Amino acid sequence: MKISKKITFILFGLVLIFTLGACSQEGEVVEKNEENVDSKDYNVTLEDEYGTVELTEIPEKVVVFDYGILDAINEMGYGDNVIGLPKKHAPEYLSKFKGDSYTDVGTLQEPNFEKIFELDPDLIIISARQASKYDEFKEVGNTAYMAIDGSNYMQSFKDNMKKLGKIFDDEEKMANSIKEIEEKVKELNTMAKESNKTGLYILANDGELSVYGPGSRFGILYDEFGIKPIDTDIESSTHGQKVSFEYILEKDPDILFVMDRSVIVGGDISAKQTLDNDIIKSTKAYKNENIVYLDSPIWYVASGGIEATNKMIEDVTQAFK
Repeated sequence: MKISKKITFILFGLVLIFTLGACSQEGEVVEKNEENVDSKDYNVTLEDEYGTVELTEIPEKVVVFDYGILDAINEMGYGDNVIGLPKKHAPEYLSKFKGDSYTDVGTLQEPNFEKIFELDPDLIIISARQASKYDEFKEVGNTAYMAIDGSNYMQSFKDNMKKLGKIFDDEEKMANSIKEIEEKVKELNTMAKESNKTGLYILANDGELSVYGPGSRFGILYDEFGIKPIDTDIESSTHGQKVSFEYILEKDPDILFVMDRSVIVGGDISAKQTLDNDIIKSTKAYKNENIVYLDSPIWYVASGGIEATNKMIEDVTQAFK
């Protein structure tokens, strides 16, 4: 009887020790989980000239109205979070977003607000082409404005990328992407300075020509990439300064950087056809085979993205190889 009681007591003690140990371990697990929750606390505030957006979790349903931003989101590995975009002018390198998995939400200039409303997005990202409709977007859902300032490209690019880093909780990855691009821009500047070659940015539009100078929509060529402008008095406007073939021959820069708008919006006369004449053939750029045809969709509708900016750097670098 005494032995039985002793065994019972021992067994009770073991059970008690095991129970207390389990409770202690369970308490530790709960405490660690609480620490994990604290370390992953997500609270992002986005501010721009139009308003403020508060996010309490990474947006899983995003509608994007800027191809440069779409490019960057895709590069970050969050392309699947995008549910809608204007598909019509999406550049070829983003063609996967033209698939059936993504909803077409109108055009860059004419959003389909009914479609956007049906998608019930966690976040809508717009840029300059949709700025006038900001209030309408805001009525549908959280709207963030991220545009590229052509006259201050790199700073606006970095600001937008930092915002995306916060939104998708991966600021370190975005910081590395920015650093890599800054290094490439620095190398391009060195090449441009050492060559001392002059350049001119030309937009060809179905037979007509416009030029852009420093501080303009495409001022990145001079202001950020370091190309020496042949003309510093070009009128700065959205559509550029219209010029003749004689103007180009008169200025006669070492390099012509040509963007073909007809590739994007459609037209009967390509940039190469437009420049195929005796006046252009008399320029230094033509004679020295220094006419650089830029990747038009990227320069015109996708600038501001990670892959796009890298491609823009590659385009300009061609002139020094």
